[in-house]
Amino acid sequence: MPFDSYLLANGEIYDGSGSEPFRGDVLIERERIVAVGSVRAPAAQRIDCGGLALAPGFIDGHSHADLQVIEGRRDKLRQGVTTEVVGNCGFSPYPPARDPALLREFANGILCGEGEWGWPSTRAYLEAAGRSATANVISLAGHGTLRVAVAGWRQGALEESELRQMEALLEEAFAAGAAGLSTGLMYAPGSSAPFAEVERLCRIVARHEKIYTSHIRSYFRDLVPAVEEQIELARRTGCRLQISHLQAVGAANWSEHPRALEVIEKARAEGIDIAFDCYPYVAGSSVLTQLLPQWVLDGGTEAMLARLTDRDQRRRITAEITSGLPWRWRDVYISAVGSSRNRAAVGRTLAELAELRGRAAVEAMVDLLIEERGDVNMLSINQSEENLRLSLTHPLAIVISDSFYVRGRPHPRVFGTFPLLLGTVSRNRAWLSLPEAVHKITGGPAERFRIRDRGRIVPGAFADITAFDPTMVDSPGTYEQPDLPPVGISFVLRNGRLVEGMLPEIR
Repeated sequence: MPFDSYLLANGEIYDGSGSEPFRGDVLIERERIVAVGSVRAPAAQRIDCGGLALAPGFIDGHSHADLQVIEGRRDKLRQGVTTEVVGNCGFSPYPPARDPALLREFANGILCGEGEWGWPSTRAYLEAAGRSATANVISLAGHGTLRVAVAGWRQGALEESELRQMEALLEEAFAAGAAGLSTGLMYAPGSSAPFAEVERLCRIVARHEKIYTSHIRSYFRDLVPAVEEQIELARRTGCRLQISHLQAVGAANWSEHPRALEVIEKARAEGIDIAFDCYPYVAGSSVLTQLLPQWVLDGGTEAMLARLTDRDQRRRITAEITSGLPWRWRDVYISAVGSSRNRAAVGRTLAELAELRGRAAVEAMVDLLIEERGDVNMLSINQSEENLRLSLTHPLAIVISDSFYVRGRPHPRVFGTFPLLLGTVSRNRAWLSLPEAVHKITGGPAERFRIRDRGRIVPGAFADITAFDPTMVDSPGTYEQPDLPPVGISFVLRNGRLVEGMLPEIR
């Protein structure tokens, strides 16, 4: 698209505010929107958008595509996403550890980088991400990565000198342009961090007027106390708090979900700046080591393997795993393995794997982790549809993908989150109106993360625009066939340039 001035004419404009759409035109000059409404611009190239909805480029407020935005993966662009918030759940590719292999060992199960990735500084990563051809990148500094940089895989309370190093690294990240801090308090070694450690970091977040996002300590029977812990952090420090992918995992815990929403609403009413995000699927995805007691990972992979292969420790570990299981073995699927040895396990449930191996499911799981040196990813079906509806429709929620790549069978959210929200969730199930759905993936996350001049179709904003057919938009992807491309996305502009799809007729 070589021209610098053009008019998107006769579209149905969803401006990102949540207001009802209106038919009109959008005039773009270079990378900015200069006029919206009934626009006369005889010198501009005219693009007829009749029959299409025009929305701000979608903003994925919780993504793990830290490396893929640099590698040039286009799966999010095909969904209409033009901005990604990365560095979530305590995992970021900076600051660098003294041993780069240590950072890759910690983060690669979530970040899924190709080869030996790494940058010499926070600024170097952020500059590389800023040159992304596929997304505007907003990056959070990961608490887990900060801890690994200072103390490696060691768990437990840190020394005062180490805490000061973490504080200095976070200050450096903010100076370089990081947008906030994320924690992954179910992932070792961050899972062992005392409240006081996170409080010190949140005080820095508040002082810099950044945002704090948290993968909380539990989404199981301790969901409400885990949310309350994060609220107390926000209350004491004054930081803005975003609860990551709120959900109650396992049927026995589903009743905790409405209670968690009540706690969040009460805190908001008290003046605490709290909100949350969620994805439009009942299944989640993570690393299989998430199902281990996290003390098993203290010291890293070799220490984990030593514990798993010690007869007495293995007996203790399997007993802890099976005590009050929040999931069913038939609901946990293997989505990726690190070697070719167990490639046939991909797509099977742990129940099926156990039957094939003639072992109890917990033993088959531990065996697989040993064989793959912990390099296994999973997909788990764990939410109720009713709780999902409560989350997606809540006024404090934005909708995110929480997507990450695996070398196997990814979650379909990598390829279809946003079209699914607009199609299946909004149009077919009528859980949300289309203006509400668009707001939760445009103006809502832009406000929450203070992303300037994006997320709205208004004069002065960057010309990030996703055009879609509201009668067709959806994702056909399934857990068995996740990578089916979305339908109904017509074209995507980023900073005023066509980056995906084809423009209608130009006159």
